[in-house]
Amino acid sequence: MASLLPHPPILRSLPSSFTAPIKPVKSSTFAINHPPKKPQIHLPQLSSLCEKGLLREAFALVTQFQSESDLPLAPEIYGELLQGCIYDRALPQGQQIHARILKFGSLFHRNEYMKTKLLIFYAKCGCLVVAEEMFRQQCRPNVFSWAAMIGLRCQLGLDEEALVGFVEMLEAACLPDNFVIPNALKACSSLQCIGFGRGIHGYALKMGFGSCVYVLSSLVDFYGKCTILGDAWKVFEEMPERNVITWNAMLVGNAHNGLNLEVLELFHHMRIEGIQPTRVSISCLLSSSANLEALAEGKQGHAVAILMGLELDNILGSSLINFYCKAGLIEDAECLFNRMADRDVVIWNLLVSGYVQDGQIGHALTTCSQMIQENFKFDSVTLTSIISAAAISNDLSLGKVAHSYCIRNNLDSDLAIASSIVDLYGTFGRVDNARRVFDLITDSRDLVMWNTMISAYAHNGLSSEGLNLFYQMQLESVHPNVISWNSLILGFLRNSQVDEALAMFAEMQNNGVHPNIITWTSLIHGLAENGYGREAINLYFQMQTAGIRPNPTSIVGLLLACTNLSSLHNGRMIHGYITRHRLVLSPYIATSLIDMYSKCGSIDLAANVFRMVSHKTLTVYNVLISGYALHGKAKEALTLYDDMCERRITPDGFTFTGLLSACAHAGAFAEGIRILTVMVSVHDQTPQKEHYGCLAALLARHGRIKQVFGALSATSIALDAYTLTSLLTLCKENRDIEFSEDLSGHILDLEPDNVSNYVALANLYARSGRWKEASHVRMLMKQGGMKTNPGCSWIQTGGETHVFTAADQSHPQFADIARALLCLDKQMKNIGCSSSIDKLGQTHVNQGSLCH
Repeated sequence: MASLLPHPPILRSLPSSFTAPIKPVKSSTFAINHPPKKPQIHLPQLSSLCEKGLLREAFALVTQFQSESDLPLAPEIYGELLQGCIYDRALPQGQQIHARILKFGSLFHRNEYMKTKLLIFYAKCGCLVVAEEMFRQQCRPNVFSWAAMIGLRCQLGLDEEALVGFVEMLEAACLPDNFVIPNALKACSSLQCIGFGRGIHGYALKMGFGSCVYVLSSLVDFYGKCTILGDAWKVFEEMPERNVITWNAMLVGNAHNGLNLEVLELFHHMRIEGIQPTRVSISCLLSSSANLEALAEGKQGHAVAILMGLELDNILGSSLINFYCKAGLIEDAECLFNRMADRDVVIWNLLVSGYVQDGQIGHALTTCSQMIQENFKFDSVTLTSIISAAAISNDLSLGKVAHSYCIRNNLDSDLAIASSIVDLYGTFGRVDNARRVFDLITDSRDLVMWNTMISAYAHNGLSSEGLNLFYQMQLESVHPNVISWNSLILGFLRNSQVDEALAMFAEMQNNGVHPNIITWTSLIHGLAENGYGREAINLYFQMQTAGIRPNPTSIVGLLLACTNLSSLHNGRMIHGYITRHRLVLSPYIATSLIDMYSKCGSIDLAANVFRMVSHKTLTVYNVLISGYALHGKAKEALTLYDDMCERRITPDGFTFTGLLSACAHAGAFAEGIRILTVMVSVHDQTPQKEHYGCLAALLARHGRIKQVFGALSATSIALDAYTLTSLLTLCKENRDIEFSEDLSGHILDLEPDNVSNYVALANLYARSGRWKEASHVRMLMKQGGMKTNPGCSWIQTGGETHVFTAADQSHPQFADIARALLCLDKQMKNIGCSSSIDKLGQTHVNQGSLCH
């Protein structure tokens, strides 16, 4: 605060040494001698010392004068000393001056100038009780007094009280100035009082502050923090003058709203206009660069800070360490950490969190030990990081140790820590423990706490419990947000309760809650995984209509839906979207694309996608090898394996499953044996049941089914129904009925309730003409209440899906389809291929029109 006396102009810009005349006051206890005609002390000299923070020298000057003269000090001398105490927030020295003023009687301590000066001093030092007492003692508070009190309330987070003071100031006919308005706007942004803030905006324009850079900058800051960026930009662009505070307000507003790319562009324009960035500017740039993973831009921000000579204090240091940790450059963060001389607990916490995010749990715990050695106590942020480390490292014992520490140090009631502990126990499936921790926080549970508990239920498939808690939170006047709804939807989808999830999605929108990218992604993935591929693709179109762009995770869910539907048309459409929007073809997306094309019958397109991937991981190789196996292309699969070895990519069990499957489909007996040998002898991997299953199929194709069964039975691996069913299929091809019956008996013992096993056995008897046995199996199915789902296949042409079920003649083009099938049957027989076209359609065929 510059000047301390009320003055007519509203827009203040007064020197700190401004003084006021002292009115003579009659007092029976204090007599005024004739004041000296010469000034007591050279005021500019005293003012200069106070401004430079040389309080000791200023007090020495005053003491020297008092020792050399018996004359009393004038109020302006005390005013200058108090101003120096305000600069340095020197509370003890200011209190001594206050005592000295009281000692000299009412001439000083009842003087309006001294009252205002003392009020401002205590306000700047954060002494709310004393400041309010002095404020009440003023008969008619001036604009400086009001400004001091409103500013103090804002500083202490008493935003409602600050706005009440603003209203009372207006009611007292004391007009707020360019110092009061920014504080009132700050209180409005903290409380999100948009209407009140707009009213202050109108008042500012009415009172002639339309060209005041400080007021306009505070308006930019207010609109930005209230997420009204359109108005923030309007104020910003219409400003006749912009300083670094204005630019910082705009940077902070965009960063606050997650517009990270806009922050980078703003910083660039700020530099072009010759505005020198401050620590706030650099911090915004670094934060947005970290969120965008824009490594080059973040490093440029670091370079600008160095070129400007900004000191590596805790503010700049914390921003830099946070950037390098989020960018995965933990070594650079360590280097900065070691260069900082004065490290506070925030800096330590950032490094611990960086280690945890990077998966370096050992380093994180070592840093925590160093914190204790340097006499830093763990706070809620430190313990939250340790609890996260326990979850990431799958170490429940570490989480329990952290929990015990919280209890011993009375930190277990901290909401952030309690939420982390609930999440930890939920991650490990200890839902009862999570609920006990949740129930201990009775009076102060916030929305985050409720959401964490609901998420724990959803994570463990307890959707009913999650729904009950969802309604309970509303009964306790806690309104759910989009995260609450997302957790419920996810819980239903994990329980395959698709109808309930879709109903919750509809109810969410009816309640005015807008789905976010996580909502859409969870639904698309859940629907695809539960066999609702067509609904998942419809959601994709709704998502685009809502103006939300799919992220890589939702893209993968859509490709899974296309794969399950064998919908090549929609799969290519999604691939086109990826190309048009220049989404990075990461291994994650590439794997899904290759899998989709392979299972939709386009192995060549799958190979094209594989060639486009710049960084080929083991997963990318494995999915194409599996695709080749599905298409019986053993040669291509083996060539891809050789390419893997040349690139020094170590194969895993999935690789050899794909290779052995390819050899089995192609009947490549020698190559299959070689691959199995390489797997065991070169890569030291123990074959699992999947590998033995592929080997069994390979041997069985060479007529060695019984030997395969005997060899597999001799292994320590338990034969599963899938492997035995594969052998049974081969028995059908070789018409080995006797051994097929033995296999069927084993399969029924393993899966007595699987209707498909009974169907396979019945079909086997029927194919061999053993109708009595087939009828007996059908009777067993009927007695057991088993029902078969009719076989179903579909094809998509022209964007329309045509579904066909067994023995179904309802398709409008059935006659044409049957005619085409008979034509194909005749052509196959002409080239020596056997076929078994269903005779069902022959009665609908006009023989004269065949193959015309």
